[in-house]
Amino acid sequence: MLLIVLVIANQIALKAFDTPNDDGSSITLEWKTDSKFQFYEIFRAPNLSDEFQKICKLDGGASTYVDAQVQSGVQYYYVVKGLGSDGDTPSETAGPVSGAAQIFNLGRINIAICIIILFAAIIYYITRARRGEKLFVRKIPGIAAMEEAIGRATEMGKPVLYVPGIMDIDEPETIASMSILGRVAEKTAEYGTPLYVPTSKAMVMSMAQQVVKEAAIRVGRPDWFNIDNVNYLTDDQFGYVSAVDGIMVREKPATNFYLGKFYAESLILAETGFSTGAIQIAGTALPDQLPFFVAACDYTLIGEELYAASAYLSQEPVQLGSLKGQDVGKLIFVVVVILGVLDRLIGVDIIWQLFSTN
Repeated sequence: MLLIVLVIANQIALKAFDTPNDDGSSITLEWKTDSKFQFYEIFRAPNLSDEFQKICKLDGGASTYVDAQVQSGVQYYYVVKGLGSDGDTPSETAGPVSGAAQIFNLGRINIAICIIILFAAIIYYITRARRGEKLFVRKIPGIAAMEEAIGRATEMGKPVLYVPGIMDIDEPETIASMSILGRVAEKTAEYGTPLYVPTSKAMVMSMAQQVVKEAAIRVGRPDWFNIDNVNYLTDDQFGYVSAVDGIMVREKPATNFYLGKFYAESLILAETGFSTGAIQIAGTALPDQLPFFVAACDYTLIGEELYAASAYLSQEPVQLGSLKGQDVGKLIFVVVVILGVLDRLIGVDIIWQLFSTN
């Protein structure tokens, strides 16, 4: 509830009210400035019977003050004193006034509108995908080359190596990697090509085993699945890398997949795989590691391409619709940013003010 108290003193009209669109931890004071005052002093007291304490001193040009040192729901009284060459002029007491938290911050209604637009775009494209409409998704070269790379390994009679990163299953990159692993496992099972999936986390191993097993069943090759090929090595970062490098050197896989979350081990893995002559397809959302994959691998999924790969491979309506809706939302926001820059350059500031937040 907004409480406004207006008190007119000789020269100072003081207005104290709950600051709008906040969590109730501030009270705003407003008064009409006067050129004869060089300074203003702000005084506050929780009760009229208590002594007023000075909480701030402002320059003479000030006309507002936000007291952010209050407790929500507690009533306060205020006095503003103007200091000039002719002496001090205090206002009469303004109060009681208290701060209260607002349910909605109306100063950020523009953000709510942007979120609604994004969700509307996602729901719209999901609906279209469920109706059977074909949604265009940009071709991802690394995923398009997946079947060719697996086929090369099959022709050479060599296995495929799939490294799902070094982080646990609660990481988004690892979850996306498991989706892609399902597709890789289907193709390798269909061709009868051995698939090695070394993991550095026990939970990732359990999920990877289930994903590979289900993929083999889907293509009618349950006998192809070998649980020993999907194993746990170690949680130690460089111990894990050494073990994976050992697999590369001993088994000589013709195709290596590095899809997930990687850190300093990315270049070690990619260099070892390059030295064995394998086709390498990598992908991660960490910008710091992408240059190493780009330099040493044949194909690299950059950033969000790793997450988009699941929708690209499965063609599942909800995933496709979500991907398309997000892309349309991003396009709208990019256009707004460009308009905002142009708006700012010519000094109109319409877009700038429309998307400002309080």
